Amino acid sequence: MGRRTFSREFKVSAVSLVSQQGYTVVQAAKSLGIDPGSLRGWLKQSPAEGGTQSDQAGAVQAELRRLREEVRRLTMEREILKKATAFFAKESP
Repeated sequence: MGRRTFSREFKVSAVSLVSQQGYTVVQAAKSLGIDPGSLRGWLKQSPAEGGTQSDQAGAVQAELRRLREEVRRLTMEREILKKATAFFAKESP
């Protein structure tokens, strides 16, 4: 019998059975028809969220980009409000 390969989605689902749904490694492996050692290896490679390290790094980079864009937008809005406040302060009798 040859070596079986599993998709990333299958591995993530298997890991979530153990980490999120409370199955033991043996129970989850038996219900999925896989070797418990394989599942243990996937658990070691996977952080608590069920993603790989590179997926997490990509998510962190995306969040960083989003936050930087938000800071840029909020800074611009603050500057506009400062100018509007100064303008209306001059206009007040």
